[in-house]
Parts: sequence; C-alpha cells; structure tokens
Amino acid sequence: MTAASRRSVQRAFLTAVAIAVLAWIAGGQALLGRIDPALAVPLMVPPMLLLARWQGGEPAADRVRTYLLGLALLAIGQGMLGVWLAGTTAWVQLLVTFVAGSLAALLADWFIQWRPRFKFLPWLAGLALALVWFGASHAGLAIIYRPAAAPANSPAAVMLTGLPLRWSGGEGIAAMIAEGAKDDPALARLTAAGPLSLVDSLVDHVPPPRSTLLLAHPRALAPQELVAIDAFVRGGGRAVVLADALTGWPAPYPLGNPRNPPITSLLTPLLDHWGVTLGTAPREDHAALPVDINGARLRLFSAGRFERLPPQCTIYADRRVARCPIGSGEAWLVGDADLLFEPLWRPVAPGFEHLRQANTIEWLSALLWRDAGQSMLNPIWIRARAI
Repeated sequence: MTAASRRSVQRAFLTAVAIAVLAWIAGGQALLGRIDPALAVPLMVPPMLLLARWQGGEPAADRVRTYLLGLALLAIGQGMLGVWLAGTTAWVQLLVTFVAGSLAALLADWFIQWRPRFKFLPWLAGLALALVWFGASHAGLAIIYRPAAAPANSPAAVMLTGLPLRWSGGEGIAAMIAEGAKDDPALARLTAAGPLSLVDSLVDHVPPPRSTLLLAHPRALAPQELVAIDAFVRGGGRAVVLADALTGWPAPYPLGNPRNPPITSLLTPLLDHWGVTLGTAPREDHAALPVDINGARLRLFSAGRFERLPPQCTIYADRRVARCPIGSGEAWLVGDADLLFEPLWRPVAPGFEHLRQANTIEWLSALLWRDAGQSMLNPIWIRARAI
C-alpha cells in the first residue's frame, strides 16, 4: 500500500468515527436509547467537508474512493453496533444512511473544489450548507419516521378513562366551554391516529364487534358495565387495559376533588373474573423504566406486576405487561397508566417523530386499529436491561 493510499484509509476511518461519535452524542442515539444509523444523517456535512478539504488536491477518482470507503466503514460500524446493542442490523436504515452520505460527500466535494472570487464566501457558504442540510435532513426523517394513521374505513375504537385527558383545564362548566376542549397530547395523538370514541359509560356505548376497547385507568364501573366488557371480549373483541395500582398521573385539581384520576385501579372485580391479580409497584421504582414489547419501546413509571395470571397468558417486562386470550377475544393488560403521560413518550422536539423517546402511542395505535402505527422507518431501540 502506498503512502497516499494509507492516508486515504486513515482519513476515511477518521471521518467514519467522527460521524459515528456525532450521531451518538449530538444525533440522539445515547439520549434516546437508540442505535438508528439514520440519526447520523443530519450531522454528515461537517465531517464530509473536512474530508473533502483533506482530499482537495487528489484526483477525482481517488476522492470518490475515499468517500465511499468512509461511508462503508461507517455502515460496518453502525451495523455491528446495531447487532451488539439492539440485536438487529437495520439494513434499510444503513442503506438510507449510505445514500444520504453519498449525497453529502458529493455536495462537500463540489463545495471544496469551488473557487469563488471572494475568499470569505467559502466560510459563509459552508455554514449555510451545513445548516440547510441539517434542517432538510431532520424534516425528511420526520416524514419517513411518521407513523401511519388507520385506514379510513377502520371501526371506531372506544375509550373509557378516568385520566384527565379532556376538559381538564377549566374550573367550572362556563370556563370549560369558553376555553373549549383541551385534549391531553396523548388523546390528541390517538384521535389523529384513528377513529376514537371517548365515552363516560359503556351501558349505551358497547364497542361494535371485532373492534377494540381501551380502558385507561377508569373510575369505578357499574356491574352492568363490567358484564358488558366481559361479554365484548369473550365474543371476539380486544381490550387494552391500563390498570395502575398507584398512579403518578398529576392531579389537576386539589386533593380529594372527585374529578382527579383514581389513585389506584378500580378494575379489580373484572380482573378477578379473568383470573388476574395486580400487585403494587416495587418501592424502588422511582424513574421511567424502558421495556420492550414485540419490538416496541414503552416507558413505564412505577408499574405494578401481575401476581396472578391465567396460564395461557403471554408475559412481558417481568409480569408488568401481559397478553391474555379471553374466550374468543383477547386482553392486553398493562400494570401502569402513567405510560400515557406525555413526558414519557413525546419526541424531544415537537413534530420531530424520528426523535421520539418511546413507541407508546404507536404501540397503542397498532392495537386499536389494523395497519396503524407503522412507519417507513422504525426506531432501533437499544435493548432494555434485564428486569
């Protein structure tokens, strides 16, 4: 290998390392607990400009080989990290990263070879190129990571909850009407994902057959409502039950106000009928707990464990989540209602779906409606620690 070839390999290696480090620190991989190669895309231009500067006097063919070598080393490194940290290679994301990196290298090379009349122009143009690339990349990633909504003909899901997801801001009826409905972000995201009917009682709002019922920490239910829920599930329906033994959801009203969410789950009669017992959360649980459910990332907070479950149930997250067949239907049981609390799942920047901290809303959407919640690219989560 000639001295020039060694220099090219060294430069390509340093560029790949620089992009990987930027993706880990500034791209959000470490912050979000993810190893998505695509998170490196917005930060590619500065290292590529430096590589193009190093290679400025080389023939065009040699420059191209160095760029491609750097991108290949980056892809190999990110692929190996994906297998090690997440158990997947993320081929599609690696391809997106390689194609975007090739475009960034082309722009950087053209920029370095440009010979403007005024010497101050390269500095301004280089800064503009990096900023425009950064913004355009994030906008593009937000689109391809955006979860799909339910098809237009999807049956409406029914939601019954005691959480303050709607009309939570006013102190009286007049104030609430004046302000209008102020939906909690979780409810707003779910209603954007598919048709959702939020009801106060199931006596006259039994979900249609083969649809889905979301019970999100509801208030005490009448016996006829419990019977209706059981009949709906056993008849082939699906229920998603968020039952929190001790909720940490912020109370919008003074202590003791009946409009506050229930402190503990009031679904014990229904769960007992299904052969389920929910225990309290461990005392040491004082932080968000990431758990993986079939490739989705949820962040739980002080979640209870199901101490008793029917033998046919599938158990996840050390008995904090379970999927149980009930008659001809099924029930997804989660020992936590706080997972709907916005700080546990929202993107770190509004509108940037590719920077989300959890798949909570996407996971719920996929359970509530067929073909909802999926996106062209999905987050590659670093495997949660054993619990």
